[in-house]
Amino acid sequence: MSAFSDVDSLDVLQIWDGVQARAVAGDEATLAHIELAPNTTVPEHHHVNEQTGMLLRGSLTFTIGDETKTLAPGAMWVIPADVPHSVVAGPEGAALAELFAPPRADWSGLERRPAAPVTL
Repeated sequence: MSAFSDVDSLDVLQIWDGVQARAVAGDEATLAHIELAPNTTVPEHHHVNEQTGMLLRGSLTFTIGDETKTLAPGAMWVIPADVPHSVVAGPEGAALAELFAPPRADWSGLERRPAAPVTL
């Protein structure tokens, strides 16, 4: 197995309706490229993983704990483990890069679709 991969060669994981990810995982963390369709809502949830991210394209309205902020490309965030959070994508959708530690073991059972080109 190679230490290298390309986002276009990774299977597409269906996270929620309107939310898909492509991910690589090591022993300590999962790195994901996540795309949200226009106006998609990710419901409030929490998980054992610390989540660090950066918005690459589009816009998001993100709620982390009791703080809500509208984000533009270049915005970054850190969500401690088990803190409730939710997000709404803007009218043009969004693309983001996120790091989860420990790795997202819960993603192993998600629906997977074959790799396809991605818009960074």
